Parts: sequence; structure tokens; C-alpha cells
Amino acid sequence: MVTTLTQSLGTFAIVTLVFGIVFWLMGIPVYLAFAFGGIALATAPAPALSIVSEFHTKGPVTNTLLPMAVLDDIVGMFLKKAEGKAKTLTILIAGITMTMMIGYFLNTKVFTNISLNFMLLGVAFSATFSNMVPEEKLSQITDYFHPILAICLLGAIVDLGAPLDYHLILGAGFYTLLYIVFRACGKYFGARFGAKLMKMPETVQKYLGFTLLPHSGVSLVFTGIVCATLEGGGESSLALIVKGTIAAAAVINEIIAVIAAKKGFELAGKIE
Repeated sequence: MVTTLTQSLGTFAIVTLVFGIVFWLMGIPVYLAFAFGGIALATAPAPALSIVSEFHTKGPVTNTLLPMAVLDDIVGMFLKKAEGKAKTLTILIAGITMTMMIGYFLNTKVFTNISLNFMLLGVAFSATFSNMVPEEKLSQITDYFHPILAICLLGAIVDLGAPLDYHLILGAGFYTLLYIVFRACGKYFGARFGAKLMKMPETVQKYLGFTLLPHSGVSLVFTGIVCATLEGGGESSLALIVKGTIAAAAVINEIIAVIAAKKGFELAGKIE
């Protein structure tokens, strides 16, 4: 948890500071830098976890990465037990549906001026549920749930990609370069500082940061939230800056980040 805070808040601070200086020099509202910092701190777990799954990596780096991938978004889990395969799966699907309905009701009827984050609601429910079920049973349930998850992920990717304008990507070079470089610095040195502070194994100190670079899916979700807020406040020109920068960074960084994450595992001696 300490290392999660150092790498996420460290990334937020570095990216916000750099873009704050650049925007100030260019006459762009400095508050936009905080939006970039907020988008940058998140980590997309899927690419790194797919490497873990494909190469069956084990050791301190993997053991640290797995919980940290989720702790970037929410901290807090509960331990209990549940019984029954079909009954439990049914509970999982019903729980996700109910979580969504409750969130929608609160957004439309209760918090009319404040929007709850549906992604965090889903993560919170799933984390709680997975810790209520024994490991063996949870493995069976996730096997049953994978086809549903695949369809949902496909829908999410299409929804995220459809609004992207490649013309914006082509015109966002300078900001994109700054974003990718300083986000990587924040993740790597923030993770290294936290791991060293907590006296974690040397492999974790040196190579954990590389596995935290993947970013695309989560960044696009956060970008959508930021752009909707800016456009709702009449700041369409600022929304275009965010869209172009993060869209380009999502494409470029995902290629670099997956290679870097795999290299991090190799350097840690977890992949032959």
C-alpha cells in the first residue's frame, strides 16, 4: 500500500508539475495540468497481468504487482466465505447488476450535481466478492464468468475507441512526448522509492516500475470523464488538448509499456 501511494501520487505530482509549467508558459489554464496528473496516475493491469499469465511468472515482483494493479483504483477488501458454484455465480452477476442499478439511482435521483464513479463501484464490489469466496471456488467461478467478461470488454473497448479522432493524435506530438516520458519517470522512481522505503527485495526496487507503465484502457475512461466535464463548462478547446494528448499516448505508450513490462520481468529473472 505504501509503494502504491508513492508511485501513484509521485506520478501525479511529476506530471502535474511539468504540465503546469508548460501550460503557464503557453498561456493555457494551469488547472488543466491537474487533469493530466489525475489521468496519469492510474495503471491498466491487463497488459502486465497477461504477461504474468502467459509466462507463469512468480516471485517478489509478481506478488507485488498483482495487488498493486487494483490498489491504484481502490483500497479496502473484506474476508468471508460463501458456498455453492451455481448459486455463487448467480450472486456475482446479480451483485454487479445491483451495484450498477444502485449507482445509477444515486446519480439520477440523489446526487444530481455529483456523479459517482461506476468503475470504482464495480471494482469495489468485485474486490469484496472475490475475498468472500475460497480460492478454489473463485477459480471455478472466474472460468464460468470469462465469456461474459470477454463480451463486456469488447463493448467497453469499442465504446472507448469510437469517439477518438486520429487527426487529434497527429497534432498532439509535444504534449504526448511530455506525458509519456514524465509519467514513466513518476511510475518508475515512485515505485523504486516506495519499495526501497519499505525494504522490499532488490528486484522489486529495480524492476517493479517497468511493470506499472501500461495505461491505455484506464486512461481513456478518465479522459472521457475529464473531457465531458470540460465540454460541459464550455471549455471545448481544452477538451481537445486532453483528447489528442491521451489518445496518442494510449496508442504509443501501450506498445512501449508492454515491451517495458516484459523486459522488467526478464531483468528480474522471471522469464527465460
